[in-house]
Amino acid sequence: MELYQKIYVKPAFLESEHGKIPCRKCHGGDAANPDWQKAHDDVVRDATFPDPSATCSDCHEEWAAAAPSGLHYSLRPMRAALERRSSGAHADRRDMAFERHCATCHASCGQCHVSRPDYVNGGFLAGHLFQERPPMDTTCASCHGGRVHGEYTGADDAYEADTHYIDQEMTCMHCHPSAEMHAAATEVETRFDLPELPGCPSCHESVRTENNGNRFHTVHGGRLACQVCHAQAAKSCFGCHVGTDDAGLPYFKCRESRMMLKIGRNPRPSEKHPAEYVMVRHAPVNPQLLDRYGKNLLDRFDVLPTWKMSAPHSIQRITERNRACNKCHGHAELFLTDADLEPWERSANAQVVVPEDRIPVPVDHTEALPKGGQP
Repeated sequence: MELYQKIYVKPAFLESEHGKIPCRKCHGGDAANPDWQKAHDDVVRDATFPDPSATCSDCHEEWAAAAPSGLHYSLRPMRAALERRSSGAHADRRDMAFERHCATCHASCGQCHVSRPDYVNGGFLAGHLFQERPPMDTTCASCHGGRVHGEYTGADDAYEADTHYIDQEMTCMHCHPSAEMHAAATEVETRFDLPELPGCPSCHESVRTENNGNRFHTVHGGRLACQVCHAQAAKSCFGCHVGTDDAGLPYFKCRESRMMLKIGRNPRPSEKHPAEYVMVRHAPVNPQLLDRYGKNLLDRFDVLPTWKMSAPHSIQRITERNRACNKCHGHAELFLTDADLEPWERSANAQVVVPEDRIPVPVDHTEALPKGGQP
């Protein structure tokens, strides 16, 4: 078995600061009962969920206070999206579906720093030793493995790993530090609204200037998100439905998923994300998503698009699209159009599709970029 499938505590943990805290302070139980089974009757497996204040706040008061409203605890953007798509006439059934199917993919302090998430059945990372910087492959990838982690590490042989991963050996935490992971997200509508969310200029500030020596940045800066030129294909998912089986166990089924590259219009320009054109990927939401809990629960479905702004973790300095102007100009297939949509989602994506007259036409300047990417 893998180590995370075994239940054990390393001796080194008992010598650590956390190991000096009595087990019952965090996990409960009856230490005075000689019957070990009865002593464990009231043991709490994850003492940091849903409220970490009783266990973490003595030393990490600020983080413990913010955690329950953070993205990984509250899943606020997912909940907000369902709420916006619904008039609330049957909010109880909508919320029941959310708790059964969506809210199971949360993470807590313990499920990042001590164990793998419950979503993948837990298991200690290192014999109960607390990890200040959790291992990316067994924590982040456990929940984000379906899309982000695979794109980042090049799991699909058809695409290269992200340059930050393969060339710089960067982990998730290099761009997503503790300030973001522990940030409150009470008011955000999407994850892109989180003020602490990183952006390319955090490390690549020079691309914002007109005199950085790159003609493409000068011409397209401000209109195109960085990923439009520098990302590879991203996974889009289609046709998700949720329900419960004959035994009452919740499940979900998706119709398909595909690696695709689509450029669309930014449906929600903001100060932090002002670009007119962004990478988009399809979310598996559809009007029948919650039908097992009641018909037409998403009766305001069209208020949000199904093709959403995306920041694929598949970055390359040189991609097929930025080798020459006409690798993008004149290629209508790269842009999201009505032809890419099902009839039922055309209204929802009216602000995202690129009209035919706004697809860039071929230009006279067709030479490839010289080696190194500088024109």
